[in-house]
Amino acid sequence: MRSAEVPPVAVLVDAYTTGNHLPPAFAKLGVDVVHVQSTPELMTSMRLPDLTAYRATIPYGTPAETAARLAEFSPVCVVAGQEPGVPLADELSELLGLPGNGTALSSARRDKYEMIETLRRAGVRCADQFKSDSAEALVAWAEQRGQYPVVVKPLSSAATEGVAICGSAEEVRKAAEAVLGTVNIFHERNDEVLIQSFLQGEEYMIDVVSYAGQRHICGVWQYHKRRDGTHQLYDRDSITPPDTSPAPEIIAYMHQVLDALGIQYGPTHAEVIVTPQGPALVEVGARLSGGTLPDFHDICLGGNQADITALAYARPQEFLDRYAGRTYRKLTHASMVFTATELDGVVESLDQDVIAEIESLPSVHKLVPKLAPGSRMRPTVDLYTATLAAHLCHASAEVLEQDYARIRQLKDRVYRLRDDSGRAAA
Repeated sequence: MRSAEVPPVAVLVDAYTTGNHLPPAFAKLGVDVVHVQSTPELMTSMRLPDLTAYRATIPYGTPAETAARLAEFSPVCVVAGQEPGVPLADELSELLGLPGNGTALSSARRDKYEMIETLRRAGVRCADQFKSDSAEALVAWAEQRGQYPVVVKPLSSAATEGVAICGSAEEVRKAAEAVLGTVNIFHERNDEVLIQSFLQGEEYMIDVVSYAGQRHICGVWQYHKRRDGTHQLYDRDSITPPDTSPAPEIIAYMHQVLDALGIQYGPTHAEVIVTPQGPALVEVGARLSGGTLPDFHDICLGGNQADITALAYARPQEFLDRYAGRTYRKLTHASMVFTATELDGVVESLDQDVIAEIESLPSVHKLVPKLAPGSRMRPTVDLYTATLAAHLCHASAEVLEQDYARIRQLKDRVYRLRDDSGRAAA
């Protein structure tokens, strides 16, 4: 029996990037956290977890070894903090007898090919697809199918890393060769490549928290992207009111997806395209959204995925009473903006006057320059090569549009560049 003086413990696996929002969310509820990493070394390609926020950190080991170390903390849950931690979180929760999604469908929650095939077997609408370790085999599939464009992408990655929309056999070949043999953001080798039918329609993201199959819809946002050659670049997104089409259709579809993938517990972040036939999944991650910013989402939606996830695991009945079967609210106009660039050079410094001007715009809640002095700026091809992230919210849609336009004007002036020779870049 747990001593009343000792706080309960939540285990977080690979709490990189937005996984950093989970320790304070659990702390609000009086729950300590322990960190587990699924790899021998921390993954420096992502924002690292703040290990000072944890009661203890458990180094890399076998699942059985790790579960034995964790047992002394009598944890109440195991939660994946970022994509690579999903399989280990599934296994640890199973070994420790804690609420979780189990290991039977873990691969379908990480491998994009298995994900879509699992939906197909369950009769859930999804894309046509094929995978191979041969660029020529991928070309042959596309040519035999005879319908371009097609989408080429890694089996496991995020933020459109390595994703290409291809309109010809030659573009398929180049896209596949660009991925094969490389290592993704999660330090995983791309030994095979996935090719899928192109889903025609508007794209949305949907964030959910589940507990025992009961779900709260944290938000549905429409993506606004622009095509640049074979890449689709993030521009911004906007809230879709929960009672306005296509949000209800997307929500109903996501229940089917999550059931098919065995996701009954925890947070999920998904992308869906609303085709003429109805919503179809791009992919889903069994972790927090990469766009999670708790105070921003509290203002815009009346709640945030990190706090609601912690509540579900720490106080399940309160989650079921307050959130299950309900959706977010659209409380104001809001947008998350990601700026692209065509510039190439080394960042010499940031112009603080330009940053201050952007931050003073009426709708800007938070601005995050994504590059530091000494880092390399390259032409944007995916979310990881975007240069700024800005969270905007305001009661006036017109003010939001004006501020968005001004950010687009100022975005490249935030950074002072030098070329590889050390000279200031034009």
